[in-house]
Amino acid sequence: MAFLPDEARSLPPPPLVNRGSFVLGLTGWLAALLDNCFNQRPVIRAGVHRQVLLTTVGWFVGYFLTKRTEYIHAKLDRELFEYVRQHPEDFKTAGT
Repeated sequence: MAFLPDEARSLPPPPLVNRGSFVLGLTGWLAALLDNCFNQRPVIRAGVHRQVLLTTVGWFVGYFLTKRTEYIHAKLDRELFEYVRQHPEDFKTAGT
């Protein structure tokens, strides 16, 4: 994949049903409904194939954006933990 480096493969995949997928899937479905409304077609009954297509596209875009977000957060965590490990004098615990 172009926007994820190979080291992202070591992370566990996000769940298939996640907030990003749900929100973008819903956005795709609402975009299809708005297209029907603007073109004066029956909102729910017309273009069901477009509704399914845009919902599916939104769902998978949301999934891959969630995957990228998790990779970025894991990378930041790794860098921060490495910094803390290399500089223990800056991060003393309250009990010591």
